[in-house]
Amino acid sequence: MLTMVQAAVRRELGDAGEFAVSLPHRHRIPLGLMMLAQGWITQSQLQKALKAQRENGRGRIGEWLKSECGVEPEQIMRGVSMQWGCPVLTTEGFSPESMALVVPKIFVQKLGMLPLRTAGSRILYLGFSERLDASAAFATEQMSGLKVESVVVDADQFETARGKLLTCDGVDIKLETVDDKDAMAAKITAVLEQKRPVRSKLVRLHEDYWLRMWLESGAVGRTDSLLPGTGEDVMDHVFSIR
Repeated sequence: MLTMVQAAVRRELGDAGEFAVSLPHRHRIPLGLMMLAQGWITQSQLQKALKAQRENGRGRIGEWLKSECGVEPEQIMRGVSMQWGCPVLTTEGFSPESMALVVPKIFVQKLGMLPLRTAGSRILYLGFSERLDASAAFATEQMSGLKVESVVVDADQFETARGKLLTCDGVDIKLETVDDKDAMAAKITAVLEQKRPVRSKLVRLHEDYWLRMWLESGAVGRTDSLLPGTGEDVMDHVFSIR
């Protein structure tokens, strides 16, 4: 068991090493420049929004374009969609009770992600309000067994939906911090030997390592995915290395 867990940990560490720092990708054209190039805003509007952002030391440029320049939210979403090359979706059909079971709430809070809904039994739409996170999407795809499509959601709709999700019961979770990868492998091995799950998976989300265990065969949904139908007989452990 320990040998298998060590192999899984090495797989998730990849070539980065255990102390690598995850940095955001900065290869996208800035939203303001994108909208300016498309003729959706003027140079003076962009300068006004950037000035407000600098003076306040917070907020995204889209928020300042809306509040300071009166740019419509739909136009901001259109720009973000073009910036990231992904569609814009609404929260229509969002079920906070079922989506709360998809990923641990700690990731919903830390990474600005929102499981939005599934299409049939094959696609899971993962929503973001402005900046997409490819690592979060890939990890969710690996854990769920579904194809994950990243989408942009209006910021107000996103926050309302995320607030509802955070009030719902999710999968029981335990957070643990370990000294190094060997200590993490030993902890995971001990947990698996104690719980004896019928299925388990380990994936990495930036600096965290997410272990999900299905304790009974009925915990896996009736579809081809690994999304739990309820929070019963499923358990999450999230490990971080000091």
